[in-house]
Amino acid sequence: MTLHLDTNPQALEPTTAFNPGTAGFEELVPSRYALRVGEIDVLVVSDGVLPLPTSTMSTNVDPQTRREWFESIFVGPDAFDWALNVLVIRTGNQTILVDAGLGGQFPGFPRAGQLPKRLENAGIDLGSVTDIIITHMHMDHIGGLLVDDVKKRLSPDVRIHVTATEVAFWESPDFEHTDMPSPVPDVLRATANQFINDYRGNVRTFDDEYEVAPGVVAKLTGGHTPGHCVVYVNSAGEKLTFAGDALFPVAFEHPEWHNGFEHDPEESVRVRVRLMQEAAASGELFVATHLPFPSVGRVAIDGNAFRWIAAFWDY
Repeated sequence: MTLHLDTNPQALEPTTAFNPGTAGFEELVPSRYALRVGEIDVLVVSDGVLPLPTSTMSTNVDPQTRREWFESIFVGPDAFDWALNVLVIRTGNQTILVDAGLGGQFPGFPRAGQLPKRLENAGIDLGSVTDIIITHMHMDHIGGLLVDDVKKRLSPDVRIHVTATEVAFWESPDFEHTDMPSPVPDVLRATANQFINDYRGNVRTFDDEYEVAPGVVAKLTGGHTPGHCVVYVNSAGEKLTFAGDALFPVAFEHPEWHNGFEHDPEESVRVRVRLMQEAAASGELFVATHLPFPSVGRVAIDGNAFRWIAAFWDY
């Protein structure tokens, strides 16, 4: 399966440094971020970055407005690196993986698909994962489960939780309202089909919401895909929301901007506005797949829009 998109030729490869105390090389930059939500341990793990055209982030905006916004944050203006964040949740005797990144089978994205080695570096054995929550079945969320080495290392009894709506959607997906680079829909369809074929016996579907573990709830939102869900972590009066692909970096200033990967752009706007309003009201921690790593912060109301406030690390 091959997918190539235009990327920024000046993008840097990951920085590495030799560590005299070990054999070989290790990454210089951090790739995991630990925090506690009450009594629950949460680890944000970077699967790497995915180079995409900036037009994908603003399909209903004129090019000059898009250019000005990306230049205002010193990115682009034609391409940028989209972060890929995954969660690991440990509570009681359960280790829960939320999404699985892109995987290494797509040669057009050499800096993504880092999850297996980064879990290993964090001391997390794939065989110890008891549950996997899939926010939705786009390839950058399920591709990591299709890597041969990952499939061999996962427990044969691992439970994979995904909404029934999402599984049904990918039986005959509709791309009418998306605006993706031309190779993408066919690859998305093929990857979703392979995922279901490979893990049919492990998939546990749910309708509106499902408590995967005490204090860990997956809830259907729709919008980005019909069966997209978010994950709520609640413990000892503290709360974290993993928003998946409900929002992207531009969403705080311009929640009305559409993303080309959204299967229902109008509903996606309603979903992200509601999630950000809830997060601003509660003051909860907020994480999303494609916010810059480590993507841990809070949301505030800012006039008619929102403001992202990066969290202070306190572990």
